[in-house]
Amino acid sequence: MQGLEAGRMDALHPNYFSLIDEKITALEKGGKRVIRLDIGSPDMPPPEKVITHLKHKAGDPDSHGYQSHRGAFALRQAWALHYQQQYGVSLDPEGQVLLLIGSKEGIFHLSLSLVQDGDLVLVPDPGYQTYTVGARFSGGTPQPVPCFSGEGFLQALDSLPEDVLERAKLLWVNFPHNPTGATVERALMKKLVALAKDYDILLCHDAAYTRVTYGEYRAPSILEVSGAKDVCVEFNSLSKTYNMAGWRMGVVLGNRAVIEALYRLKTHADSGQFYPMMQAGAAGLEGCQTWIKERNERYQKRRDLVIEKLGSMGIAVDPPRGGIYIWFPVLGDLSSQECVQSLLEEVQVALTPGTVFGANGEGFLRLSLTSPIGQLREGMERLSRGFSKLI
Repeated sequence: MQGLEAGRMDALHPNYFSLIDEKITALEKGGKRVIRLDIGSPDMPPPEKVITHLKHKAGDPDSHGYQSHRGAFALRQAWALHYQQQYGVSLDPEGQVLLLIGSKEGIFHLSLSLVQDGDLVLVPDPGYQTYTVGARFSGGTPQPVPCFSGEGFLQALDSLPEDVLERAKLLWVNFPHNPTGATVERALMKKLVALAKDYDILLCHDAAYTRVTYGEYRAPSILEVSGAKDVCVEFNSLSKTYNMAGWRMGVVLGNRAVIEALYRLKTHADSGQFYPMMQAGAAGLEGCQTWIKERNERYQKRRDLVIEKLGSMGIAVDPPRGGIYIWFPVLGDLSSQECVQSLLEEVQVALTPGTVFGANGEGFLRLSLTSPIGQLREGMERLSRGFSKLI
């Protein structure tokens, strides 16, 4: 049919991970066994209490109807308590906490609810694709800001022309950072909040990885900063912290007016979530959290293995203090896309090319730590063979 798609669909390029899924399926049909180190989907299960709670609540006959568009109060209250206990941040579960069908949904819909034609949106580059795609789809103009470290990102913001900062409506930040693993201290968060106030910019922090940290490092919430709720919202999720990526359990917290605008859009875009899942999510947030430290230690062992193996290939990488990814330079003369394609075909290991995250990602690859250590070790051995053919 001619002219079927709306013009705005031109802003949506094919999603990289949907395309790589097709290639991997074709290889596996041909008898190849692919090791996937490309996507950040936790391989470990949620805490047992979450599963138990889900099973129990799913048996209640009155658990299967439509729920409030704001989401179950028990889960909103659990998020508010979580922020009080972890960060010392007070939040009203009625007006400052809104449940999402995964933080990705909320990030995309926030742009639809706030961004108009011509609005300037500052996005980290490299960075999570949905910040840029959401801005474009809403008619806005994404302005890439180089992001390879926390301080470097702030310096890049400070170096933007005055008129760019004055025109900007939204600023997206993400620490621990996907894909580079860059982390920040609270002092840098304070500077970001001050910049947002100076230029009347809505500061949006994607905090998906704040509870996946290593050693003594503790990732801050931007809402810890005094006055942050005047100019900030923070997106969080059970996906990475609680190993619940497929459950699609996200949240946005902070500025009341922004949350109300997003809520109004969501009342037309979706009809909430399954009540037992929300109750199980609340159970995960409440009570003993010591298992997170044990889980992070497992990730740290994987991190250290990958960095050691990369070092033996001549690739030096500083160990990230947070997140579930290793970001490292391409070996040889291939582009990041060409390198990933070659490794997939030659040694059947899937990585993510840096250009998926923006133009500044050229020359880099992202490796996910969300595979059992035995599979990760085999993947690194395959990569060693694959890289030896490229250089």
